[in-house]
Amino acid sequence: METPMVVGVDGSDSSLDAVDWAVDEAARHGVPLRLVYGSLWERYEGGRPSFGTDRPADEIMAEHIIASCAERARLRDPGVKVSGEVLPEDAVSALLRAGQEAGALITGSRGRGELAGRLLGSVGLAVAGRAECPVIVVRGPERNRRGAFGRVVVGVGDSAEGSGAVGFALREAEARGCALEAVRAWRCPAHEHVDHPLLADDAARVHAERASAELTDALREAVRDHPRVDVRREPVEGPAHKVLVEMSADADLLVVGAPRRQGRFGLQLGRVAHALLHHSHCPVAVVPRRG
Repeated sequence: METPMVVGVDGSDSSLDAVDWAVDEAARHGVPLRLVYGSLWERYEGGRPSFGTDRPADEIMAEHIIASCAERARLRDPGVKVSGEVLPEDAVSALLRAGQEAGALITGSRGRGELAGRLLGSVGLAVAGRAECPVIVVRGPERNRRGAFGRVVVGVGDSAEGSGAVGFALREAEARGCALEAVRAWRCPAHEHVDHPLLADDAARVHAERASAELTDALREAVRDHPRVDVRREPVEGPAHKVLVEMSADADLLVVGAPRRQGRFGLQLGRVAHALLHHSHCPVAVVPRRG
């Protein structure tokens, strides 16, 4: 059985952007698309007499949202198999449960009830920080969402959390027929910023060469499985989150890893992924890795 991609919907403009993006993504990978709406109406209306003829307004709204989003998805690409379901849970719980049998979870950047000034909706943040499968938060201008740049960027950090992200990014680049830019940020420690310009240049060159070697090591095995992908290695000076936000401006997708450590609770994202989910100019894929 094909593993579907799951997209969370709630009727907001952001979730409609996520539906459009998810349809294209499912088509690229040749997998079904499952639409999920988390609604608590059953929990609150469970005591309603069975002979009642009036249906809860939330129930009607949930079914309408799922039906309209499914129709939107089918019109965008009739070749993608689409299904929709209303789950009697809060949105985060519904998506995390659905993600246990999904190739990826896809959400918009803001929900229906989110304040306009918020950088990222609470549902997208919670799902990205807790899911066991890759989570893609669809954000950024329309040109980035539609893949106008032909470029996937992956942030290559520590090996403990990065190998899954590299493999995911390579598969994405291959499915899109585009280049992959693998980025390793590096910085010179403050004590190495010496007064003499030549010595400072030597220190910077050492760190740049080290970052380049670490990129090569991180990519070596994964690249063998995707020989058709044009992989470009970019060691870049600066804080990782700032470097990647800047590079997202002309990217179709930005991929980063995130740790999932046994026994830890709350969001498990790391500083870089957290910053990118709030500030990236293109869709962001957070790929978890068990530590």
